[in-house]
Amino acid sequence: MITIVDYKLNNLRSLENTLRRLGHDVLVTSTPDDVRAATKLILPGVGAFGDGMRNLKELRLAEPFIQKVKAGTPALGICLGMHLLFKESEEFGKHQGLDLLQGSVVKLPAHLRVPHMGWNQLHFKQTNGLTQGIAESSFVYFVHSYYAMPSADIVLATTDYQLEFAAIVHTKNVWATQFHPEKSQHVGEQLLDNFARL
Repeated sequence: MITIVDYKLNNLRSLENTLRRLGHDVLVTSTPDDVRAATKLILPGVGAFGDGMRNLKELRLAEPFIQKVKAGTPALGICLGMHLLFKESEEFGKHQGLDLLQGSVVKLPAHLRVPHMGWNQLHFKQTNGLTQGIAESSFVYFVHSYYAMPSADIVLATTDYQLEFAAIVHTKNVWATQFHPEKSQHVGEQLLDNFARL
């Protein structure tokens, strides 16, 4: 069972439908006890970092999520969900995140078109089970104005948008993608299927 955390800033339908189409059992929930019982967790998200953290706390989802991840439950963050896994963000002021990944979230440089929206290629720095079957330079779909700056040792893949930044990160039982796998056609389906089978 894959538990998708619904903290009311998510575009959940396409993610849920993709996982079900791939044959996986999915639970979408805003209930803390469901998070505590999860065997795999996905933290998706669309919107602002501060709003995301506020909603996670108000719905009493932040602490059980942190506890489960620290206990070893596999977790995948997507887009805003990726950002929330980091220590802090500068989006609309300084905000503290879930602090499960070391690094910060910063705004894309002013000389770039923001938001970054569209298809860009993945360039692998290292590989593991999440990226199995995904070819170098595969295209995936991005929509974001901020990006994560993690330590180099946790970066699985980068993308180039006149700036090289982390597209996939991994440490221990935590993975995260800046792009939206549920909108990235067969490449995204492969990644989600890999996560479900880890």
